Amino acid sequence: MKNLVIAFLSILTLASCNSNDKKAEKSYVDSAATVNTTYDHALGMWVGDFISEKYREDSYSENKITLVIKSIDKDKVIGRSVVAGNDRPVQGTLTDTGNKISFVLDEPGDQKYDGRFEFELRNDTLVGTWKSYNQEINVTERSFKLLKKIFTYNPNLMLDKDGEYIDWQSSKIKNVTDTIDGEAQTYSNEYYRSASEAVFTINSSTQELKESDLKNLRKLDLQILRNTIFARHGYSFKKKTYRQFFDYADWYIPVSNNVDGTLTALEKKNIKLLERFEKYAEDNYDRFGR
Repeated sequence: MKNLVIAFLSILTLASCNSNDKKAEKSYVDSAATVNTTYDHALGMWVGDFISEKYREDSYSENKITLVIKSIDKDKVIGRSVVAGNDRPVQGTLTDTGNKISFVLDEPGDQKYDGRFEFELRNDTLVGTWKSYNQEINVTERSFKLLKKIFTYNPNLMLDKDGEYIDWQSSKIKNVTDTIDGEAQTYSNEYYRSASEAVFTINSSTQELKESDLKNLRKLDLQILRNTIFARHGYSFKKKTYRQFFDYADWYIPVSNNVDGTLTALEKKNIKLLERFEKYAEDNYDRFGR
């Protein structure tokens, strides 16, 4: 009888232990599900067009922007925005409703062009808007759809030979006199700087340039060849003259407003030669329709 009681108590103890183990296992699984919630897929560089929505007359512009999400700790988000020569820290919050992941990130506000980013993560795209704190600037609101990209320096990247290399940001007005219906009439035409095929046939990052390579080039050619070096390193251009050429290159990703520390010895040497020739080169102005 005594042995029977002992056996029965052993069975009860074992059953209780199994039940406790199952409770502990369930508790661990629930806890792990909460702890393991991650937003790693949102981290990294997001790149795309930064499009004017609200702007003053004649101030429309479309720039390329890189939004970097560096860390997400619970709902706190830290990153950077790089666009048009500005490299700004951003921080804010993430909200996950289960159906939607949204962000509100603020630039510091101590510079003229700072503002607030509000966007959602929709599948593989960040979709949202930026609004300026300063309502006196030319463009106060922009929209964007950004895709995740990885920046890698590649010295072989070139501008597209089918691209349009006309400097729409600077022009000359010339008076033209024509005879119309037997009368001489004078009117004004606008002429723009244009580049030659040298901008997509000469690689200023891989070949050592010589004076003979540059002596017959236009000033705009030389400027583009020099700045293509910086574009390959992810330099964010403040000057519209250069943004108009590189923002439309698929490979171009603005990552910093200072890339001097990443230039190769060959590139530094070529930059000096190009700058020397730029001082004395002339531009070629042509008449183009827009």
